[in-house]
Amino acid sequence: MFVVTGATGNVGRSLVGTLAATGVRVTATSRGIAETDVPDGVGHARADLADPESLRPVFHGADALFLQNGGPSAHLLTPRDILDVAKAGGVRRVVLLSSQGVATRPGSASHGDTARAIEDAVRESGLEWTILRPGGFDSNAYAWAESVRADRTVAAPFADIGLPTVDPDDIAEVAAAALREDGHAGRIYELTGPELNTPRQGAAAIADALGEPVRFVEQTPDEARAQMLRFMPEPVVATTLSILGEPTPAERRVSPDVERVLGRAPRTFADWAERHIAAFR
Repeated sequence: MFVVTGATGNVGRSLVGTLAATGVRVTATSRGIAETDVPDGVGHARADLADPESLRPVFHGADALFLQNGGPSAHLLTPRDILDVAKAGGVRRVVLLSSQGVATRPGSASHGDTARAIEDAVRESGLEWTILRPGGFDSNAYAWAESVRADRTVAAPFADIGLPTVDPDDIAEVAAAALREDGHAGRIYELTGPELNTPRQGAAAIADALGEPVRFVEQTPDEARAQMLRFMPEPVVATTLSILGEPTPAERRVSPDVERVLGRAPRTFADWAERHIAAFR
């Protein structure tokens, strides 16, 4: 049995569907999961990564675990306790969704210190492990959905600075391969898209998928900061703006790891926009 934590997120939801399509037994878990969140035939259970004991019945009888790193709530996790409960349940293999920032922003409390501690716990767990380090997600563009629906406008800072954002479905397919196949133990995969994509280009791709013009408005960094602070902690906002505005060479590098694992090139942002354009109509 495969357990997928964070199963209602952009990566977890896709991973559940990918695994279920192969016919393996899957249990999907998150704090607020419901039957409508999973495909037919997939088990589901409510549990909280911040409460490892709530995971004990979920992990019982499991062979492999997809561990979501908690995102903005990562600092609330006790990863060694989670992994101890997983081992007690029978888990032998763990695939961790981490962050590129572990390597590129080691001095950041959110992207470096916290995520690094979770990675260290996984590496020292005694389990067969694989770590995934994606950069920015294509699905971050959902932040534009409301303004695109309302008045066909996208507002973002750093209009012409590009990053190789990655499709969450590609992350999910790499995770599925690492969970199901041998040969991935002890590997760290850096996951990106196939090309640099700027905010201005992202808005144009959404316009193409809509078949209607979308106006791009460049925000100042202060305007973007005020908007992000509505739903992100200040340290995360500070690091995010630094990545968007002053990415390091490593953060702009296109990684070959998606193609190495899947045998095909990663999907483009335009591919993502085409498949998810209903959210912007």
